[in-house]
Amino acid sequence: MRILFVHPNYHSGGAEIAGKWSPAWVAYLAGYLKSHGYTEYVFVDAMTDDTPDEDLRKIFAEAQPDIIACTAVTPAIYKAEQTLKIAKEACPNAVTLLGGIHATFMFQQVLTEAPWIDAIIRGEGEAVVLEVVRAVDEGRWESGRQDIKGIAYIEDDKVVATPAAPTIRDVDSIIPDWGVLDWKKYIYIPMGVPVATPNMARGCPFTCSFCSQWKFWRDYRVRDPKKVVDEIEILVKEHGVGFFILADEEPTINKAKFVEFCQELIDRDLGVLWGINTRVTDVMRDEDLLPFYRKAGLIHISLGTEAAAQLNLDMFVKETTVAQNKRAIELLRNAGIVTEAQFIVGLENETAETLEETFQLCMDWNPDMANWAMFTPWPFSDLYTEMKDKVEIFDFEKYNFVTPIMKPAAMTRGELLDRVMHNYRRFYMKKAFLGYPWERNPLRRKYLLGCLKAFLKSAFERRFYDLGKAGYWGPQSRKTVDWKFDTSRTLVKPEPQLEEQVIKWKSAPPRKRAGAKGAAMKACGGGDEQLPENTSTAQQVKLCGGGDQQLPESLDDAKIKEKIKENA
Repeated sequence: MRILFVHPNYHSGGAEIAGKWSPAWVAYLAGYLKSHGYTEYVFVDAMTDDTPDEDLRKIFAEAQPDIIACTAVTPAIYKAEQTLKIAKEACPNAVTLLGGIHATFMFQQVLTEAPWIDAIIRGEGEAVVLEVVRAVDEGRWESGRQDIKGIAYIEDDKVVATPAAPTIRDVDSIIPDWGVLDWKKYIYIPMGVPVATPNMARGCPFTCSFCSQWKFWRDYRVRDPKKVVDEIEILVKEHGVGFFILADEEPTINKAKFVEFCQELIDRDLGVLWGINTRVTDVMRDEDLLPFYRKAGLIHISLGTEAAAQLNLDMFVKETTVAQNKRAIELLRNAGIVTEAQFIVGLENETAETLEETFQLCMDWNPDMANWAMFTPWPFSDLYTEMKDKVEIFDFEKYNFVTPIMKPAAMTRGELLDRVMHNYRRFYMKKAFLGYPWERNPLRRKYLLGCLKAFLKSAFERRFYDLGKAGYWGPQSRKTVDWKFDTSRTLVKPEPQLEEQVIKWKSAPPRKRAGAKGAAMKACGGGDEQLPENTSTAQQVKLCGGGDQQLPESLDDAKIKEKIKENA
């Protein structure tokens, strides 16, 4: 069984400005197959290598694999479809597979656009891909695919979706094969070292209205922290990784597990720095632990502050306040941790005044970095349901956080982009001259100057925010900016029975429904007991270790507290 994994060649002026990111999906899929006896696989990273289509065609033709598997986030979906079209043309007998969050929920649209795709892998991929590989290997793919849970395909010109596959409860059984990646390619510009994106948990217990990760993973499950550090130790010692970012939506939600993870990193002294995304409420909850986290190598926290106006915070169901955002940034700064404030802009109610308010509040909060991301109305998110009548662009290639998909009522898209760039220019100009060079802590100074280098590099190359593609050169060009939207793209209305499938999927397993933020059931290392339907968010935060909740005795509470005092 020859399997070829391929990452589509899609680029945008977003996360790539920090460097080239190692695609963790292939390591986890390959590792799961390897542990079940399938070891003949290769990986082609067309994105990192910027591989032209004709070169991909030659690679596919020479390899002649039995299965070609690809993934795609929403903006990369067309590139992924084109990649698998080339694959099918070069290898007509190969089974072509596509996974990822967009294909999971938009499978009817994807299969309608790209009928050469043999199957969509819906949701968590490891176990589903294994079943597909076994079916192909045993010659029962055509006759038995209807029995494989978690896929969608075309049969007799109709789209068929099988029931959702159960989630993998024992996430520690997924052992990635990080050796499938060529690590010299994946350099994090701020530090000049290879960067990895392992995960400690899958899913998210929160249900922000603009996000769909919690729907994709369906259930929240946490790994054994020691095994996560085992994985990181392999990345550091065998692959030269010098920086990692936990790919979790919110790794600190399970306080007990996160503390154990940090303690393990301190005990092993791997000398690796790392970053996370998290919520401001977790930062405030863990005020006394922040020096302990910094001692473990945590240098960068990106906070989902999202908005400067409480009205928008409520719309996003962030369950935070503007005052909490400011306090969290202050606490992190005092602990020596680099802070990055994330803002979502470009909703229908955006004005020049609200963008200025966002900037002024950001300056008041004084984070080390700030990012203004364009609101992106994922068609499978809850917020989209409320705003769909106002969405007029369905060119998903532009759903990349840097292109203004929504047009505010009070300004043009060009004016919106110009005001956002105005915020960036003012913020980073001040940091470049009055902030980063004068940072007293040498490590923070080096890291922040490295981030500034990455920012300036992408700006000079015209890659930042896709400015080069859009033709933006400053305020004078705001009226002539052209995002080249493909207005022929439309949203396919799903068949009623398929739409019902999607609705069932979004409702998630009973564990999730038992409190939408419900997988807090395991927050303190507990078993599978469910939370009552009426469990409040505050109660769930306490269950996750917030408030006066004590760390479990099994974590040797006294030892950890002693360590915290030593590291303070």
